[in-house]
Amino acid sequence: MERAEKGSLKLGDTTVDLKKASKKEVLNIRRRTAFVFQNYNLFANKTAIENVMEGLVTARKVPKAEAREKAAEALEWVGLGDKTDNYPCQLSGGQQQRVGIARAVVLNPEVILFDEPTYALDPELVGEVLDVIKKIAEQGITMIVVTHEMSFVYNVANKVVFMDSGVVLEQGTPKEIFLSPKEERTKQFLERIFKQDVIPREPEYVI
Repeated sequence: MERAEKGSLKLGDTTVDLKKASKKEVLNIRRRTAFVFQNYNLFANKTAIENVMEGLVTARKVPKAEAREKAAEALEWVGLGDKTDNYPCQLSGGQQQRVGIARAVVLNPEVILFDEPTYALDPELVGEVLDVIKKIAEQGITMIVVTHEMSFVYNVANKVVFMDSGVVLEQGTPKEIFLSPKEERTKQFLERIFKQDVIPREPEYVI
């Protein structure tokens, strides 16, 4: 969505120079990935099912009847089977984000990218969104999730990347990062997390 200044992206057997990527290469990556936005980014004038259908009909050229069927299945999967005809203004923040997740899942992508998917939510609604993301993980779909929800990272991720000021400082399994961090900055961050009792000192990992 924005041109990178440098770097490369590897997706399966495809490697792209992000600075020099052609429109064709960008389109190919977009067709193989999906994105869940921080602030939902739903079309206000479309119902939940129409929002989920949009990518299938517009980008994938799927016939409307087939797209509607797939969209209904995706909404049912995220627990919103009874909200298909509701407009975004009739849904809670958590429900809107779940529509956004259904919109991504229905495309059957190789990778789903999540940008702080719980950032705009009331604390009481965070759990319902994280439960759906965990459900995706259990299906074996690859996800890259930018998040500050440490307990979620701790229990769901199989690889953790710790960043500070736009720089990757450390990466490894949840066990390596949370229990045996190498970088001083990582240790400082985790000390604050432990003090807040966000995660226990000796967790049970789900890897």
